[in-house]
Amino acid sequence: MSTWIFAEEVDGGPGESALELVTRAAGVGDVTVVYLGGDATAGIGTLGACGARTVYHLTGGGDLPAASAAAALAGLVDREQPELVLFAQTYTSRDVAGRLAARIDRPVISNAVDVGIGSGNAVTSEIFGGTQVVTTEFTGPAPHLVLVRPKSFAAEECGGNVDRVEVVPLAGTGHAGSPRVVDKIVERAEGPQLSDAKVIVSGGRGLGSADAYVLIDEVAEPLRAATGATRAIVDAGWVPYAKQVGQTGKTVKPEVYLACGISGAMQHLVGMKDSKRIVAVNKDPEAPIFSVADLGIVGDLHKVLPKLTETLRARG
Repeated sequence: MSTWIFAEEVDGGPGESALELVTRAAGVGDVTVVYLGGDATAGIGTLGACGARTVYHLTGGGDLPAASAAAALAGLVDREQPELVLFAQTYTSRDVAGRLAARIDRPVISNAVDVGIGSGNAVTSEIFGGTQVVTTEFTGPAPHLVLVRPKSFAAEECGGNVDRVEVVPLAGTGHAGSPRVVDKIVERAEGPQLSDAKVIVSGGRGLGSADAYVLIDEVAEPLRAATGATRAIVDAGWVPYAKQVGQTGKTVKPEVYLACGISGAMQHLVGMKDSKRIVAVNKDPEAPIFSVADLGIVGDLHKVLPKLTETLRARG
């Protein structure tokens, strides 16, 4: 069984979502990682610690390397014939997976939450906001391509080392690789980040206005929590996209998720329903969010949250 993971560099090392896949695959057999990044010295050590044994290091490619990375990956796939190639469901990885599928004429199954590695590569996915689970099996020839949702597995170190590294320079791809980034606007991130926060406090349309989001910040501060939001208030411009939790935002899995003024639309539930503890505050007792909540408070959040903040601050 030959399993490959495509990993991209994030903040100087392999992305957390890719490490989750390496850990999952390492529990079944040897893992090969195709790593797209700059100086891979530290990154390769991290990949080895999570179970990678072989690393193909893709170098170069410019600001938008997906076209070149897909071309290089197609060449490696043709040469080595892996059975399964896993991608984290990130922007760059989705781009590479789609381009690779077109090059080698294979389908891609996306939005997976589990893959039966070594058992026919059956893919488990959630649909209808996570209310239904479906299993899809590949019937065509390998390699089988799968995009996996973040937080589907835990990234853990197993104490291993990479045995072989092969550097693969990326070549030009003509028109497909012609786009260029002409400007970058970096959004300043403050406080705990959604991706690794143990406690998240999120607000929805029930806040009533952008100014009311301060209630979310005030509750989060004594909890040392990250703050999140629904797509509705992100689209309304109340908070930046970086705070969006849901199907088209971030998938989170904190110890505690406090949902304030959030009705519980499927789009949002997909991104947070696997939190260990869910607490909901909503004035509508029939709000769908209560169907997934471990604790529900039926009340006006404009009254409940200030009291909660006061209590938390009093406890230090």
